Amino acid sequence: MNSSPLIFAHIGDLHTTKAKEQNYIDLLSIVAQIETELSEQLDFVVLPGDNADNGLAEQYELVTAALKMLSIPVYILAGDHDMEQGNLDNMYQMPLTRQLPLSVLHKDNRCLFIDVCGPGNGGPDFRIGHRQFHWLQNELVAASNAGETILLFMHTFPADLKEPAEQQLLNLLLEKHDVLLVDMGHTHYNEITNNGQTIFTATRSTGQIEEGPVGYSLTAVHDGVISWRFKQLADPFPLAMVTWPADHRLLNRDNQVIEGDYEVSAVILGSGKTLKVECRTGISDWQEMGFSETDNLWKATVHTQEQPSNELTVKATDITGRPGIWTIQPATNNYKEREYKRDGSDADTIGAWPENGLFATQLGPNRNGKPS
Repeated sequence: MNSSPLIFAHIGDLHTTKAKEQNYIDLLSIVAQIETELSEQLDFVVLPGDNADNGLAEQYELVTAALKMLSIPVYILAGDHDMEQGNLDNMYQMPLTRQLPLSVLHKDNRCLFIDVCGPGNGGPDFRIGHRQFHWLQNELVAASNAGETILLFMHTFPADLKEPAEQQLLNLLLEKHDVLLVDMGHTHYNEITNNGQTIFTATRSTGQIEEGPVGYSLTAVHDGVISWRFKQLADPFPLAMVTWPADHRLLNRDNQVIEGDYEVSAVILGSGKTLKVECRTGISDWQEMGFSETDNLWKATVHTQEQPSNELTVKATDITGRPGIWTIQPATNNYKEREYKRDGSDADTIGAWPENGLFATQLGPNRNGKPS
């Protein structure tokens, strides 16, 4: 494992209306934080759609003004609210908007950005369309033949596509080409679904918030392992992310279980100088991790505890003395996988992970859940 991880930030559906609204002020704060703290560590930022609440030109002008602060690539998807004017003309007037569908290679990860709103007629009319499906199939075949890791970015879960035939075809393509991640918006709440092969991540809205505090998600992709953290805007840095091994909730490859002595790797996010990184399993003593300049990761070798899932904690201390702590639970060979539905919906949800901003209340337009 010598390659550095792909890391991207996801700023959830903006629903931009006016400059004085709190969601726009939050967007400015998020973008400023990403640029100040993370711009040298992220590969890109993704906006998953619903950028302008009514698809109006003046709303996109506000989005453009906010994004001018970023010095890293930004990929912008279309959402149903972007289609409220019956087309995406206003969205494509933004200087940073690139024509969809779009294929980009980042660190041997083939990132595919598709439009599930433009082929429809506005509103929640999610379709991919024949021409875009043809493009997607060609890209997936080429990426598979090249041995690239495949990540798909779209506005909704595949199960939200209007045509059952499109749902079925997309799910077949995800399985056939071993797509590692599908990253989405639309839900307005944080949600992670893992069908044992593909992980589906949805990040809560920035503009229409039904649950929890404002923030954005950070995803790392490292040798087939997906690491996902929700970063509350108010939470301080440094931020630790374990990039190997996988948390048992995100386990989706046979080689991700741990046994015997295994290597832990972590990335420490934030602009402050990192003074020390330590890790421990369970309640064992803290063990110092060393920094690898070849892949910009902190590493250590630890021993597996004999139980279905282990507890692994990484603690980073920066120049301010402030610690950033993160705990995951890797799976051992004794871990029993659950049965999967694999229908491209949230049926295979990992459920609540409250310390990571997942509350399983599903308060948003996709499910209209209720607090339990």
